[in-house]
Amino acid sequence: MATDLSGPSSLDELARERVDHRFKGLPPTADGLTVGELAAERRSLFTGGFTTPVLALSAEALEHNLLEMERYSAAHRLAFAPHGKTSMAPRLFERQLDHGAWGITAAVPSHVRMYRVFGIQRIFLANEVVDAAALHWLAGELDADPDFRFIAYVDSVRGVELMDEALRAAGARRAVDVVIELGAGEGARTGVRTEAECAEVADAVAAAPTLRLVGVAGYEGEVPLPDTERVGAWMRRLTALAAGFDAEGRFAELGEDDEIVVSAGGSAWFDVVAEVLAELPGLSRPVLKLLRSGAYVSHDDGHYRKRTPFNRIPQEGALHPAFRLWAQVVSRPEPGQAFLNAGKRDAAYDLDLPEPQVIRSARDGSTRPAAGLTVTGLSDQHAWVAVADGAELEVGDWVGLGLSHPCTSFDKWPLIPVAEADGTVTDYVRTFF
Repeated sequence: MATDLSGPSSLDELARERVDHRFKGLPPTADGLTVGELAAERRSLFTGGFTTPVLALSAEALEHNLLEMERYSAAHRLAFAPHGKTSMAPRLFERQLDHGAWGITAAVPSHVRMYRVFGIQRIFLANEVVDAAALHWLAGELDADPDFRFIAYVDSVRGVELMDEALRAAGARRAVDVVIELGAGEGARTGVRTEAECAEVADAVAAAPTLRLVGVAGYEGEVPLPDTERVGAWMRRLTALAAGFDAEGRFAELGEDDEIVVSAGGSAWFDVVAEVLAELPGLSRPVLKLLRSGAYVSHDDGHYRKRTPFNRIPQEGALHPAFRLWAQVVSRPEPGQAFLNAGKRDAAYDLDLPEPQVIRSARDGSTRPAAGLTVTGLSDQHAWVAVADGAELEVGDWVGLGLSHPCTSFDKWPLIPVAEADGTVTDYVRTFF
């Protein structure tokens, strides 16, 4: 049975969800209002009753980043399926699709289920699915909706066997489209290690009536010791695999209007991916060159600020960090030490610690750079801040923190205010982790 897209989790229904204790940082005085009603009030993030800590997204940076990747993909003739695991936010999926995205990438079957509830019609699952219960649900979803396009990885003969067994048991009427995942090298994450093994997996797919081979894919971010040369070499293996499969007639089951899928592209090497995909020679059918970068939507002030391809190709654009976590100074127990009321439950910390950027005075609302402040560690609910000699900071001040790693920032906040530069909150982003 297909997912009911008009159910209580539809996009329209998000605005009718009631604000309450589930959503940290939101004004206690907003309890009982719908999210739409609260957004219409356009409260100030700083004087509108929000409690600290509170994570906010920049309205201007979000729109800039959406436009930037839309332009980049179009300029390089790439289809774009941004990875939804970054935000797990249907409102952002909607905006990504409005900005030209082909579809949304998922990591696990539970993501696919959530995407379908919110009406996503094209989903690329960058993983092999061997869970019989998930495949049973998927078979029903595909059979009930002929317009639903779904593609998944396969990376082993055994995985193909398990998929075929489960789909047969489910009585699947539509074949599931799959791509062979080429691994990024010895010791990398998932994916078939050699071209010979790729051919064995492709043979297994051809023998499984419940599956249809539509292309090849992988993730260049797992290339060992990645640099432009190594990532480029792996990408050329991927495109050569696609061309070889095509020459061998392995895509013969595709219809005249179907495309051969060649997909890669995280958030750190999409320039190399674009360059090599542009070199792909003509195949027997049109090629869907599918980029899957996800972190771009919010970007960050750490990991991706250092690694974005736009550092190498500044003439092609730039991304702006959209996150800022606001916390308050709750203790100054020693001259060189301060504590903020935000910790591991609120801030990403798996790649880099939060970066103090701005101080907002609790006395008069004035702002100044957070010079002399360094986050040295996080407890569950506290940030440890070293305060340099001469730095001004007192209990009650708000400190705006830049964050590193979007994926582990979004997942800590179920409802995130979207604020304009002056602090006016214009929207809210609901996440589903």
